[in-house]
Amino acid sequence: MSKTARAVNLLAVVLPPIVIVAAIVVFWNDVVGLHDLALLLAMYLITGFGVTVGFHRMLTHRAFRTSRPVEYLFAAAGSMAVQGPVINWVADHRKHHAHTDEEGDPHSPHVGRGAGIAGALRGLLHAHVGWLVSDHGRAARERYARDLSEDAGMRFINRSFLGLVGLGLAVPFAAGWLITGRLAGALTALLWGGLVRIFLLHHVTWSINSICHFFGRRRFDVEDRSTNVWWLALPSFGEAWHHNHHTFPRSARHGLSKLETSLDPSAWLIAVMERLGLVWDVVRITPERQRQKLAAPA
Repeated sequence: MSKTARAVNLLAVVLPPIVIVAAIVVFWNDVVGLHDLALLLAMYLITGFGVTVGFHRMLTHRAFRTSRPVEYLFAAAGSMAVQGPVINWVADHRKHHAHTDEEGDPHSPHVGRGAGIAGALRGLLHAHVGWLVSDHGRAARERYARDLSEDAGMRFINRSFLGLVGLGLAVPFAAGWLITGRLAGALTALLWGGLVRIFLLHHVTWSINSICHFFGRRRFDVEDRSTNVWWLALPSFGEAWHHNHHTFPRSARHGLSKLETSLDPSAWLIAVMERLGLVWDVVRITPERQRQKLAAPA
C-alpha cells in the first residue's frame, strides 16, 4: 500500500473523531453537557459489547458457552448498535471468515478493486462503507447461521431489530429528560447518546473491515491479509487484534500477548462473567499453539 493511500485512509479514520471532540469543546454547555457525554459512554459500552462479545465472539464463533437469557440479552444490546439484525450479522461475518480476502468475502478491500492507488482507495471505500450497499445482509442464513435461524428467541430478536433500534434511541432521550427535567436536555442526550454514539461505533466497526485488512502488524502464518492495529484496540473493545482473531477465530481473547490483552476490553468482560459463573467453556489458545502458527522470520 502506498504512502498516499495510507495517509488518505488514516485521515478518513482520524478526522471524524477530531471533529466530534472539536464540537464538544465549541458547544460545551450549549448542545453538549456532562450528562450527554456520560450517556454517550454508557450507550457506547452497552451496544459495543453487544456487538463484540455478543454478536461476534459468542454467537458467531462460540468462543464460550452461556445461558439462553444471557445470549438474548447480548443479542438485544448488539441490535441497538444499528449494524443489522443479529442473524444477518452473524451470517455475513461467518461468510467473511469462509472467504477471507477472496472472491465471496462481503467486505474485503482486496478483491476486484483494481491496482494502484485508485484500486486501493476503491477497496478501502468498499470495505468501510460500500459493502453495506452491495453485500450487507445477503449471506445465506440457512448456510451460515442455521443454528441461530433454528432458535425461536433469536428469530424474535432478529424480527424486532427496528424496535430495538428505537429502544436504543429512547433510552438516552428518557435518561436526558430525567436528569435535566427539560426537553432540551432530552434532545441533546438523544443526539450524543443516540446519534453520535451510533456514528462512532459504526466508524470503529467498519475500520476493522478496512484498516485491519490493509496495514498493521502480522506475526502468524495465515493466508489472508488481516492485521493487528494497536491504536484501534481500545475503541473497538479489542477487535483490532484482527490478525490474531483470524489466526484463532474461536479464541475468546483477541489480544494474545500480555500487552495485547491489556487492550482487549471484550476479553476483560468475558473473564468477569466467567468468574461470576455466567459463562463457561471459554476457549483459550495455549502458548504452544501460538508458537506453532508463528510465521517464519523474513
